[in-house]
Amino acid sequence: MSKTLVFSAVVLTAALLLQSCGVLRQVQEAQNFARCQFRLKTVDRIRVADIDVQNVKSKSDLNLLDAGKLGLALAGNSLPLTLRLNVEAQNPNSSAAAMNRLEWTMFIDDIQMVTGAVSDRIEIPQNSSALVPLDISVDLLKVLSGKSAETIANFAFNLAGEGGKPTRFMLRIKPTITILGSDYSQSFDVRTEFTSGRSILQ
Repeated sequence: MSKTLVFSAVVLTAALLLQSCGVLRQVQEAQNFARCQFRLKTVDRIRVADIDVQNVKSKSDLNLLDAGKLGLALAGNSLPLTLRLNVEAQNPNSSAAAMNRLEWTMFIDDIQMVTGAVSDRIEIPQNSSALVPLDISVDLLKVLSGKSAETIANFAFNLAGEGGKPTRFMLRIKPTITILGSDYSQSFDVRTEFTSGRSILQ
């Protein structure tokens, strides 16, 4: 057998072995990811109508400028709510876990707010955790269509701490892993409560 044929055979064998190792690694990462534990860790960067309400305990705490901005937004066609939802993924396995895409749907007090996706690959090292920040943007006037302006404002400020009942957050996540060009996914819910105010729409 010529040296060229021998070299080609070695290269082909090495390529097949590398591909096999790569597939096995992907399968292991996927299996590990299925055993990961998720929780909603924190909610921060809460803004309503571009007003920072993270530390505002009541609408009465707003200054004149912010109160005016809120009033104009409620009287208009849009009341944007933005926030960051920090999801903690805990990997209890002895090797890394990974996913290629994460689709999600956010609910607040059992009301579907918005859907989105993280398209970047997420890796979680062995026996450790990773924080996945989700930046949320939703128009409350559209989501809560038919509710009074006062009710919508109460709902928004409840997230920042006004009121006496917990706000219920639920994230429906659908992680996707890719093996040999094919996508595999599974949906499940991650629920939590933050004691931050009224939770029932009137």
